[in-house]
Amino acid sequence: MVKRQVPKPSEIFELMQFRKPSLDFRANRLSRAQSIPDLRAIAKRRTPAAAFDYTDGSADREISLARARKAFEDVELHPGVLTDVSDLDTTTTILGGPSALPFGIAPIGFTRLMQTEGEIAGAGAAAAAGIPFSLSTLGTTSIEDVRATAPDGRLWYQLYVMKDRDISYGLVDRAAAAGFDTLLFTVDTPIAGNRMRDARNGFSIPPQLTAKTILDAIPRPWWWWDFLTTPKLEFASLTTTGGTVGQLLDSAMDPSIDFDDLAEIRRMWPGKLAIKGVQNVEDARKLVDLGVDAIILSNHGGRQLDTAPVPFHLLPDVRKAVGGDVDIIIDTGIMHGADIVAAIAMGASFTLVGRAYLYGLMAGGREGVDRAIEILSSEVRRTMKLLQVGSVEELEPRHVTQLRSLVPIEHGVQKPV
Repeated sequence: MVKRQVPKPSEIFELMQFRKPSLDFRANRLSRAQSIPDLRAIAKRRTPAAAFDYTDGSADREISLARARKAFEDVELHPGVLTDVSDLDTTTTILGGPSALPFGIAPIGFTRLMQTEGEIAGAGAAAAAGIPFSLSTLGTTSIEDVRATAPDGRLWYQLYVMKDRDISYGLVDRAAAAGFDTLLFTVDTPIAGNRMRDARNGFSIPPQLTAKTILDAIPRPWWWWDFLTTPKLEFASLTTTGGTVGQLLDSAMDPSIDFDDLAEIRRMWPGKLAIKGVQNVEDARKLVDLGVDAIILSNHGGRQLDTAPVPFHLLPDVRKAVGGDVDIIIDTGIMHGADIVAAIAMGASFTLVGRAYLYGLMAGGREGVDRAIEILSSEVRRTMKLLQVGSVEELEPRHVTQLRSLVPIEHGVQKPV
C-alpha cells in the first residue's frame, strides 16, 4: 500500500511557479515558437494573404517545393557512439570567408512587403549571428543602406542580368563599392514562373486596395499601419515599380543571357562569383571549368519551373563530378537544422534559407528573424551532437542515407527485328 499524507501548504507553494506577466506581446509570441513551422503559423495569422502567399507559394502545382521538402524528410541519419561532443564547432569557411553557422540568408525580392523592416531586419540579424546575408536585385532596401545596417557583416549581392545591361552592370559596381564580397549570378529566371497564388490574389507591387484586400486587412490592422506609415514600398535599385510580380519580372529579365554575359560579369566583379540556379551535373561541370568560385544548386524555391530537379537529390552526383575544390551551396526546402546537417554531410559546402527566415520576419520583424536563426542554430547543434559529430568538417556521406521515393524509370529501347 502507498503511504499517503496530507500535503503541506509550503510544499504546494513550491510547485506553483507563476511567470511574471509581460506586456511585450511580440516577445511573448516569438518565445512560444519552437520551430520554423510555428513561426509560419504566426506569420500566416499576422500577414495579409497576398503577401503571405507570395512568400509561401511556388509555381504551378507547387510540386517542386513539395518534393524538395519531402527529400529532406526522407533522410535517415546514422549517429556514432562514445564520441566527446562537449565542445561543438559549427563554424565553417565559405567563399573565402568565415560563417559562424553552416547556413546564410538567401536573397529574396520585395522583402519589405512581408514586414516593413525587410532587408534591414535580415541583414542586422545575420550580422549579429555571424552569417552571410544576401540582398536581391529586387530588394526593397538599397545596397548602401544594407551595408550601413551591417557595417561589419558578410554581404552577398544577387544579380539578375536584365534587358538593360547598363542597369545590371551599375548594380555590380555599387555592390563592389559597398564592400559586398560575393556576387550571386542567378541564371534560372529568363522569364517569371507561373505563380498561381499571386495571380489568384491579384498580387501587385505596390499592393492595391481592393474590396478583397480591405476585408483581408480587417483582422491585421498592424500590417497595414506599418505599410501606410513607413516609406513607400518600391524597389531600391530599379525605377520600375508597378504591376504584378510576373509582369515586373518579365519586363526586367532577359531570356537572351548566355555565357558571354557570364564572362563580362566575371571581368567586372572583383570578389567571389557564385552561379545560382544550377540544376544538372553537366552545367555544374562546365561552370567549374570556366573558373567560377561556387555553384548554387537551386530550383528557385520551386518558384520557376515546376517539377524541376530536387537540389538535395542532385547534390551527391554534382559533388562527385566537380570534386572537392569548388564550393557547392544548396537551397530549396530547408525547414529544419537537420536538413542543413544532412546537406553538409552529403557534400554541400554551405546552405541558404529563404522562407524560413521570412516566416520569422513576418512573425516579428527583426526579433522574428533572430528567433528563426536561433531555432535553426539550436537544431543544427542538437543534430550534430546526437550524431556525435564535433565539427562541420567531420560530417560525411556515411552519416546520411537518402531514402528516395522518386526513382527514375529506366526505359528500354526495343531494337527492330
